[in-house]
Amino acid sequence: MNTKERELLLTILIEKDEDCYYVASVAELPGCHTQARTMEELMKRIREAIDLYIEAGGEIQPLSVRRIRIKIPTTKDPSQ
Repeated sequence: MNTKERELLLTILIEKDEDCYYVASVAELPGCHTQARTMEELMKRIREAIDLYIEAGGEIQPLSVRRIRIKIPTTKDPSQ
């Protein structure tokens, strides 16, 4: 079997939820996400989720990121 591979550069957002699970979402693949107890397992699962997303014909959406600087009020004196 001759399989072709391509390399993609994707943005994966990783958070830890209130139950201590790691949750990963792929910014360029709407609805492509998974969760796991460890980072090692999370990386395996997100690769699987990406593969399934692409196999199902999911489209890669361009990502537009803007960084902005904002000022927020502080309620505490940082010297304390």
